[in-house]
Amino acid sequence: MMTPQAPARPDQRAYEEAIRAEPSVLVTQLRDLLGVRLVAVIANVRETRAVHEWAEGSREIRNPVVLPRLRLAYQVAAMIADAESPAIAQAWMQGLNPLLDDQSPALLLRADDSQETGQRILAAARTFAANG
Repeated sequence: MMTPQAPARPDQRAYEEAIRAEPSVLVTQLRDLLGVRLVAVIANVRETRAVHEWAEGSREIRNPVVLPRLRLAYQVAAMIADAESPAIAQAWMQGLNPLLDDQSPALLLRADDSQETGQRILAAARTFAANG
């Protein structure tokens, strides 16, 4: 007799997708969820053309901090989009969040790549996804 497995955490699928995705696929999915301008803000690039070229695979992401930042942004956005909608995920990333000292998750992520900040953003996203 098989023992039923405990359900995976709600954000497990988003985490696995974020980690496994090739950079061009990741950027394409993130761009589809959040829009090209917000992805450019998170990546801290001045032009949306860079985001489009990353998605097409015609340009590499050269800055070593950008890809992990985009993976975390995708994890958070996908988790919220699954619980709510892509529009809510986009609004959540841009809004001033009381769990993040009234800072925008997107701007906070762009400004601080520390593990602690990533953990705070994930915790705020999990709370929002669970409670709506």
